[in-house]
Amino acid sequence: MTRKPRTRLAHLGRNPARDHGLVNTPVGRASTVVFPTLADLRAATAQPLDGVFYGRFGTHNRHDLEAAIANLDGTDGAVAVPSGLAACMLAIIALVGRGDEVLISDNVYWPTRKSCDELLQRFGVSIRYFDPGAGADIAQLIRPQTRLIYLESPGSVTFEVSDVPAICQAAKAAGCLTAIDNTWATPLGFDAVGHGVDIVIHAATKYLVGHSDAMLGLVSATGPVLQRLREGAMQLGHSVSPDDCALALRGLRTLAVRLDQHTRSALQVCQWLSEQPEVEELLFPPWPGDTGHGLWRRDFTGGCGLLAMRLPALEEAQLAHFVDGFSLFGLGYSWGGYESLILPTDPRPLRSATRWSRPGQLVRLHIGLEDIDDLLDDLSAGFHRLRSLL
Repeated sequence: MTRKPRTRLAHLGRNPARDHGLVNTPVGRASTVVFPTLADLRAATAQPLDGVFYGRFGTHNRHDLEAAIANLDGTDGAVAVPSGLAACMLAIIALVGRGDEVLISDNVYWPTRKSCDELLQRFGVSIRYFDPGAGADIAQLIRPQTRLIYLESPGSVTFEVSDVPAICQAAKAAGCLTAIDNTWATPLGFDAVGHGVDIVIHAATKYLVGHSDAMLGLVSATGPVLQRLREGAMQLGHSVSPDDCALALRGLRTLAVRLDQHTRSALQVCQWLSEQPEVEELLFPPWPGDTGHGLWRRDFTGGCGLLAMRLPALEEAQLAHFVDGFSLFGLGYSWGGYESLILPTDPRPLRSATRWSRPGQLVRLHIGLEDIDDLLDDLSAGFHRLRSLL
């Protein structure tokens, strides 16, 4: 029987029968592992996904987490790495080489863009960026040397939703692979494999961990692609902390209820923001006024708490007066934890294939798990500060 994702979240990635009845996988910190006999060493080494034979290759915490994410993604397996960026880059580095080309959506996570531009091109891999709205027209960009099409939908700064099934169909027809950074939606909100994607990437630091206390990435795939990812992680020397894996497994247990609340509160914030005259646009695919809402409704089954609002152009002093005075919205990078965040952003230097021409100041919000009335009070005070300077 195939259980629903919410049920699987409660039971995946743990094995009480193996662990003497303990509900959660015990944290196993290890570098050296010793064996009573050569036969035992050989047996453990022959089963690297189940056996524990050297700390860099993981203990049960890592193995259980990888198995849980693979189950949620619908793949054969997953590879855990030390950060979201490590996951993004592993998905590319393990699959391309000198003379190959990667097509990358122009709304991609900025550190991924920087690493591709400065690292991969140094090793002879060509990078081209494309309009996130390309859809089936991506077929016109695919060349014989194109090995991978890399997506992020929605983007975590400008929130465009790509027509992922159309892009994947064109990629398969041309014989190239597709990868997607699915951090915004998680496996609960977007079934990447079901929509044709070959490789699924998660910055587990965000919603999967959910408590802003661990750095972690995961890459999920099937068949020979998965094997190349595993070999690539081994060759790059990637190793993850068992404590961080344990925190991610803990986070999975509440992922569904947290995402429900994040999304519900984010929609309420959008409703309030839409009534403020200073807000010129809301960027949040679950919001009916968002330009990508139609694709989101067609392809997604859930949302989260990350959105942006476009305000009038602000001088630095005005912007600082607005963002510095919040009591609940912390000023900081990252997102996906229980706390609300605010961050001014400027997409213009982050684009090359497309131009961000919308005027004004973009401000990203992460809507946390605080009471919605308190969040709206904090926002109201912020807009009062803003109006005093406009």
